[in-house]
Amino acid sequence: MPTLSIHFEPEIIAHLAKVSANDTIHLSVSLGGSEAVAAPKPVTPRGPLADLMKTDLLKAGEVLTFHQPRVDRRGRAVVTGDGQLIVDGHPTPFPSPSNAAAAVTGNPINGWTLWHLEDGQTLDDLRKVLKRRAQK
Repeated sequence: MPTLSIHFEPEIIAHLAKVSANDTIHLSVSLGGSEAVAAPKPVTPRGPLADLMKTDLLKAGEVLTFHQPRVDRRGRAVVTGDGQLIVDGHPTPFPSPSNAAAAVTGNPINGWTLWHLEDGQTLDDLRKVLKRRAQK
């Protein structure tokens, strides 16, 4: 009978130890032979968040949240290495902040102003920083 062996880097184990029971965890599995597996190729961010990630204003693994008190609605998403957002409760990543926000709210909404980083900055705030840097 075949066996499945999964190796996790220590950083992944540390991250998994921090998550709560309500968090969604996404794992990718690739099948390899018995020979040594080549190191994974670096992931290049693309899409609407790419420029923020390429300038280190936004990093893979960062958690974005929002709270709409009037309707008692909250959202949580994690930035992927390729610039998408994995939203809790949704099986596939979203390519843009607005698509990710709409998946939670059920309505078209500006995700750039809705999603916040831990320090309170919105994605729109980060875009403004990037624009100011470009003007210098």
